Amino acid sequence: MIHISESLVLQSVEGFLTREELASLSKIMDADPHLADWSPRFQAEAVAVPPQAEEILQHATARAMPTLRRAIPSLRSAAPWGYTELTAGRCVPTHVDGIPDPEAEHCRLGRIGVVLEEADSGGEFYVETTADDSVWSGQVVGEKENFLPGTPLTRSMPHASGPASGPHHGVPGWLADADRTRWVTDVGAGVALAYGAQVIHGVRPVRGGRLRKFVTDLLT
Repeated sequence: MIHISESLVLQSVEGFLTREELASLSKIMDADPHLADWSPRFQAEAVAVPPQAEEILQHATARAMPTLRRAIPSLRSAAPWGYTELTAGRCVPTHVDGIPDPEAEHCRLGRIGVVLEEADSGGEFYVETTADDSVWSGQVVGEKENFLPGTPLTRSMPHASGPASGPHHGVPGWLADADRTRWVTDVGAGVALAYGAQVIHGVRPVRGGRLRKFVTDLLT
């Protein structure tokens, strides 16, 4: 049974990628012609990584599974990895991914991201906590969905495939109006950060340089 704490977890994996793996991934991504002129159309848009990069990232994921499962016991696998980047002035507004389909065979319990290249300044990942009831949807799941009985669900803002109308274009009113406490991380290149699907989070504006990172879903 999935416990609510698994959807609210925050777990770092230092050394998720070795220096050699980081160097190889940089070469692979720099050589990909599809990324030569690519930039996200909206905040948090990600594109599929090349097969060689996927192999390295899945190997690193498998290596980290004992650590991840210690914090997220229901975790079984990771979805294919995506790549995203932020340049100066861009950010990922505060949002919560949520669990849009708790009955899915491979339910999304969280996300995991790892930085390929840090921005010169800014671009810090952060999480937020709040006691405000507006974050919660009022929906409750239980044994039918493989959750402990009485597990509440937050509102859901899954990553969109559209342009500016996507949910990460700005902070929704119900979240903007909630009193929140922010916790800023200083995650460096090669360190993975896993966060539950019901964790409020975002990325501070990049002030200089470019932030490059890989992201994927963590699944039951």
